[in-house]
Amino acid sequence: VQLQASGGGLVQAGDSLRLSCAASGRTFSNYFMGWFRRAPGKEREFLAAVSTVGYDQDYADSVKGRFTISRDNAKNTLYLQMNSLKPEDTAVYSCAAGPRWHDWTYWGQGTQVTVSS
Repeated sequence: VQLQASGGGLVQAGDSLRLSCAASGRTFSNYFMGWFRRAPGKEREFLAAVSTVGYDQDYADSVKGRFTISRDNAKNTLYLQMNSLKPEDTAVYSCAAGPRWHDWTYWGQGTQVTVSS
């Protein structure tokens, strides 16, 4: 499956942003989906994951309560709603797909999110 993240940009602290990840090539609804980010000089960080039909989600403690993952299987699209953004959220955000929880097989190119103070 091919994945392409979009929706990043430059925002101010406290703002909200919604990222999208468009999928193509295989049956989107067969895959668990996840969001990750990589800040400059840091390791890639898991943010959130969602089950195939969207009923179950899993979040990293660093974003729990601020970020919401969702999916629209009819549109083959994954979303990440990010609220109360902080400068430390600045990173390249990317999406991933896999056949089961936290087993990521496919990765998309990322989108840059920059949060100014």
